[in-house]
Amino acid sequence: MQNNRKDLNRPITYWIGEGAGWLLQHVVTGLAATGITPNMFTFFALGVNSCAAALFAMGRFRAAAAALFLAAFLDMADGQVARRVGRVTAFGAFLDSTLDRYSDLALYMGLVVYYTLIGQVFYMVLAAVAMASSFMVSYSRARAESLIPSCKVGFMERPERLVLLILGGAFNRMAPALWVIAVISTITVIHRVAYTWQELRAGRSLPEASATQAF
Repeated sequence: MQNNRKDLNRPITYWIGEGAGWLLQHVVTGLAATGITPNMFTFFALGVNSCAAALFAMGRFRAAAAALFLAAFLDMADGQVARRVGRVTAFGAFLDSTLDRYSDLALYMGLVVYYTLIGQVFYMVLAAVAMASSFMVSYSRARAESLIPSCKVGFMERPERLVLLILGGAFNRMAPALWVIAVISTITVIHRVAYTWQELRAGRSLPEASATQAF
């Protein structure tokens, strides 16, 4: 009886999360049964992201947001399917990360093309800055983790950036989304630079990092 009362008192966000998790597990089970490899899902996600980029370039923001939502699902599904079928590999993780970078660049390039075609030079530059700062968020972590054990500080990771692009496209408010991505991504990079400097100064570096600390 007490368990039932506790369930009734849970917030709506809990039930949304539970429902989404239940749905994802069943979808992953179905996808795993198809025999399609996790790496194929990674390539599918790149293809859908490329379609979203083309839609951004044409100014069809809502359609691009829908395509980007599907691509985000495929991005999430490849790892889940890999774990379900026992095919988690180091190369798969590397491939996924590499193609994610291409997907990100394609999306922002689509926005750069769109703003160029309509003559909005300022927003073209803003999209380019958002693209560069987004890339640097990933690069700064990868470079830092060749020197220190972990560098997960900062907020604007890829999922947050994708959510902002989806919301910007769905509500036709891309300019504010790009502002947030550009500013917070830059702050995240600065945070990671400062954190890495502090970790190295405190002597918490990887054994193999001593030869590369001259950067």
